[in-house]
Amino acid sequence: MKLKRVLKYLLLAGLIGVLGFLYGFTSKRNNGKKVTKIEVKFEAGNNNFLTHAMVDKLLIQNNKTVENQAKSVLDLYSLERSVSRNPYIEKAVVFLTIAGVVKATIKQRTPIARILSGKDSYYVDKQGVKMPLSANYSARVLLVSGVENAEDIQVILPLIATILKDSFLQKEIVGIVKSADDTYEFSVRSGDYKINFGKLTEIELKFKKLKAFYNTTFKNKMIQEYKTIELKYHNQVVCTK
Repeated sequence: MKLKRVLKYLLLAGLIGVLGFLYGFTSKRNNGKKVTKIEVKFEAGNNNFLTHAMVDKLLIQNNKTVENQAKSVLDLYSLERSVSRNPYIEKAVVFLTIAGVVKATIKQRTPIARILSGKDSYYVDKQGVKMPLSANYSARVLLVSGVENAEDIQVILPLIATILKDSFLQKEIVGIVKSADDTYEFSVRSGDYKINFGKLTEIELKFKKLKAFYNTTFKNKMIQEYKTIELKYHNQVVCTK
């Protein structure tokens, strides 16, 4: 009985040893293989600022592309972090397949406004993160001036979000100017008049008043006679010619 038990343990130990040897051999052989190619996939959305070739160039390790490098020397975490530092990239996932393919899944940032600040100009996304202008693509977004710093951007983001979620306002309002007294003025697509929005209070109510006013004045074309539309007054729209 004891002999059977000893043989059983010896057999188990031998099996574990063989499996360990095979695993080590396979692992060593696998790590010795090289990266065969790079595949870049963009998540659904407007992917205009980056190309596959541009992302390929971001996948750099030891001052050279990861393609043809040994799989064992790859630092996927560092590669992912390096790619994520690109200002046009919101999120990046980099991984290696058994076949030796480095795959990168990229989510690009979507600009919602272009900030004009002195000689400086840049885009911001919905989180207020800065994006530089691109030689590859010029986004058709709201033009915003009078915004001087990151705090100003965070303050104006709810206003921009409200405009963009309404299909009519998104098409009609093309520019926003912030004044020193924290009031806001809009430029519009339908005419040369300006909309004085006032301070960022009762945002939804003011836009509701504006759309009701448009419903009337667009029909009779009176809106073209005005130079300014004032929304800052409570429960009324005041126009000047």
